[in-house]
Order: sequence, then C-alpha cells, then structure tokens
Amino acid sequence: MVWPHMRFAICLDNKGYEASLELRKIYQVSSPESNDPEGYIRIIDESGEDYLYNKKAFEVIELPQRTERKLIATFS
Repeated sequence: MVWPHMRFAICLDNKGYEASLELRKIYQVSSPESNDPEGYIRIIDESGEDYLYNKKAFEVIELPQRTERKLIATFS
C-alpha cells in the first residue's frame, strides 16, 4: 500500500491563539496557497480547518514512517 506523505509540525508558541492551538501538540500542515504571505504556515488547528500562523510558532518535524502511517490512518 502506498501511503500519502503528510507534513506535521509541533506547536511551540500558542500565545494569542490559546483556543485554537495547544502548546506542544502535533498538527497537520496543509499545502500553502499561492497568495500565502512569506513567513506563515498553514496549520489544521483545533477547529479542523486550516489557518495561517506565523512559522516561528511551529517546528516542522519528520516522523518515523511507522508513526506517520498511524497518524494518517486516524484521518480516515
């Protein structure tokens, strides 16, 4: 089975977005859109929608393949 590649990021700063982001939580990163401003990242937050957040608030992470597969399976 071929697994789609998804990107993930961990929230390191949720100041001002406490209702939308949990500190130290892993979030799925959405693909950028053509009009997204430089220095921002699209995150699927607690609302289940993707929003732009400052990249400085996140660290994009590489997960072990097994962990990534298990996370992807939770989205189905």
